[in-house]
Amino acid sequence: MAHPTENPHIVVHAPALDGSRRVTSGDETLGIATHIDDVAEILRLADHYVTDVEDTDLIDWQGGGPEDWPGLSEHHEGA
Repeated sequence: MAHPTENPHIVVHAPALDGSRRVTSGDETLGIATHIDDVAEILRLADHYVTDVEDTDLIDWQGGGPEDWPGLSEHHEGA
């Protein structure tokens, strides 16, 4: 019998207006990420050890992939 934490359904949601992205597992919000490294740290703190957050089937990237972080730098470039 498999443990539910072996294959968690992790979602990195579409970027908010400030570029941050909510990270959830099921109905639980694990944290708010502003960079790809934040996703790895949030998952580590939640005991979901994912060695390569950019290339795993465990993470559902919504509204853009792991390279999409439209944060303050992009907002200031157009100003």
